[in-house]
Amino acid sequence: MTTARNVVITGAAGGISSEITDRFLRNGDTVLASDLHQETLDEWRTRWDSGAPNPSLHTFPADVADEASLADLVEAARDRLGTVDVLINAAGHFPQTPFEKISGEEWRRVVEVNLSGTFYTVQALLPLIKRSERGRIINIGSGGMFFGVPRQAHYIASKAGVMGLTRVLARELGNDYPITVNLVTPGLVVTPAAAAVLPEPLLAMQRNMRSFHRDEVPGDVVGSVFFLASDDAAFITGQTLNVDGGLTMW
Repeated sequence: MTTARNVVITGAAGGISSEITDRFLRNGDTVLASDLHQETLDEWRTRWDSGAPNPSLHTFPADVADEASLADLVEAARDRLGTVDVLINAAGHFPQTPFEKISGEEWRRVVEVNLSGTFYTVQALLPLIKRSERGRIINIGSGGMFFGVPRQAHYIASKAGVMGLTRVLARELGNDYPITVNLVTPGLVVTPAAAAVLPEPLLAMQRNMRSFHRDEVPGDVVGSVFFLASDDAAFITGQTLNVDGGLTMW
């Protein structure tokens, strides 16, 4: 099993990201977790701090849609990790708005966080990833782009863009470096944040359409991310791994 890696994860305080962080920490890896606000991160990290801060978990606030903020994150990663072996782009913004009511401002913010934020983050941290002998970039997308989700035009469009970016990065970076780039596309994952905005009829429809007639929860996504970060996935790149309990089949 691959151990002792340096991992950076954005959008760390989210439900999926929390479970991913837990898996890497239990594996003996070092994690630099980033989210928008330090106060959020301080409260979030208590799960792993038992009497004293967990020395394997570092936190740093950053806005992935702000290049200046990401420059500070890079400095933190350089100081605390030196090398980045695994980058997980999990920051996301998913408002629920009917298409005709999406403002230009809302559209731009969603695209800036989900698509441009992925671009900015990879570009900023790439020099540290190049130092690794086993670089892994794992982007978190959305299975909703395969069938469309009402009231999420901006979110689905931005995540479809991340799939295209993933493929280009895999092709381009793989020419010169041992860096793999892959995309994980969960279905509608029932996190606390999602449960607050997703209507129950939509969740019920998803349950009925899956091979496994239950909600998808954050823990269902962790294994796919952990696998793509491992040495076992060293020859897998440019791929989309759909994790939705059989909702979508190819």
